[in-house]
Amino acid sequence: MKKKIFFKLQVIVLMAFCFWGCNSLSKKKEDKTTNFNPAFKLIPAEKFYFNNFVDCNMAEAWVADTFRIFPGKYGEDTLWGNSRDLKFANGINPDQAFGSSALEFREPIMPKNVPVGTEGLHGAVWFETIYQDAKDNSGKTLFAVYHNENYPANLPYDSSTGKGYKDENWPQGLKGPASPAAVCRIGIMKSTDGGWNWENKGIFLQDYQPRLILKPHNTSNTFAGGVGDPSAVASGDYLYLFYGEYGYPGIYDEKTYDADKEWSGQCISVARILLRDLDNPEGKAKRWDGKGFNAAFDGIGAPIESLQIPKNENGGPASSPAGGFHWGPSVSWNTYLDCWVMLMGKVTGPSWAGSTVHISFNKNKDLGEAINSQEWTKPKLLLDKPGYFLWYPSLQPMNTPEDLANKNTCLKLGQKARLFIKNIKPEKSEYLSEYFVEFSK
Repeated sequence: MKKKIFFKLQVIVLMAFCFWGCNSLSKKKEDKTTNFNPAFKLIPAEKFYFNNFVDCNMAEAWVADTFRIFPGKYGEDTLWGNSRDLKFANGINPDQAFGSSALEFREPIMPKNVPVGTEGLHGAVWFETIYQDAKDNSGKTLFAVYHNENYPANLPYDSSTGKGYKDENWPQGLKGPASPAAVCRIGIMKSTDGGWNWENKGIFLQDYQPRLILKPHNTSNTFAGGVGDPSAVASGDYLYLFYGEYGYPGIYDEKTYDADKEWSGQCISVARILLRDLDNPEGKAKRWDGKGFNAAFDGIGAPIESLQIPKNENGGPASSPAGGFHWGPSVSWNTYLDCWVMLMGKVTGPSWAGSTVHISFNKNKDLGEAINSQEWTKPKLLLDKPGYFLWYPSLQPMNTPEDLANKNTCLKLGQKARLFIKNIKPEKSEYLSEYFVEFSK
């Protein structure tokens, strides 16, 4: 009888311990996400105008004692014409590089676009992030993560491979009813001489024809679908890619299209690839699928839930002219806060209209552990400029002794940083800084 009572007591104690432990773990998880709330403030600054073309995140790196930036666009473009605007500028500090005149920018040697119907580089590219190979002490081995745009005209559908796009029910682009929308994807290039010469290494992520959103449902005047506008950071053995998800989370069918389903699979997503695979990236990346990095590079992943705009807060699909989603992430590690910081734009109307910049934080240095890559705080408003389209916000280093000593870039920053944004109005487009951002714990 005593043994039975003792056994029952053991069971009760064990159950109580489990209950306490589970609740404790749950509370720890809750505290981890809800009690983490870094403070930030905008500080007005003298306007700092950039003197060359920018239409993407600012890719940059320190090559020895030279701060080098890579803005611009290169390659064939069915809608806008071919471009040779992807160039680089140097400085002994960030301000000198950003303040370079247009004549001081230099054109690197880029891989050529290949003929239609052949394997290789198609469409225009924009460098969005530079990853500097840590194994090269010279600092000259660079991997550029690029945004790539194509159309049925330059990347037509190939039934034998399933690649390319069908010019059927194709949605409208930015230049009116006769102009085509683009499809974006993400690739990688490599330089071994600090950015003077580049070699195309292939595609990081892409979506194929079945996931594109066509007429009559796609009325955004921008993308037919795809993945783009990325920002990449290294954590552990991986390069983590935060990017915009613009495709349908399944097979698009005009008859069964569901706007709510489209919204559910879109916003900012994350994928990763082993650093050792950057030399040969095709097929190597994995997308987050809601449970882990399990989806293929061309598969269906899941967006970061905390960054999605809920439907009751005017969230909506990317193919809608009403918008309702965050996009264009710019991610950096903050050494003062000891956390990741993400800036993003917000689409609220057709043609990527949106006048606000938002900010989010993630305290997990190791993005590969459990759900660490997903634990971003709910975005907060950083800046609103009514009447403008605000694109490609990023935090940039300054000429402070700390920034220079640590060779900070847009990927690694301290307590205070310069905010750069592309300000767009119908009459002009400017890339400039008129604020600093200062953080506090």
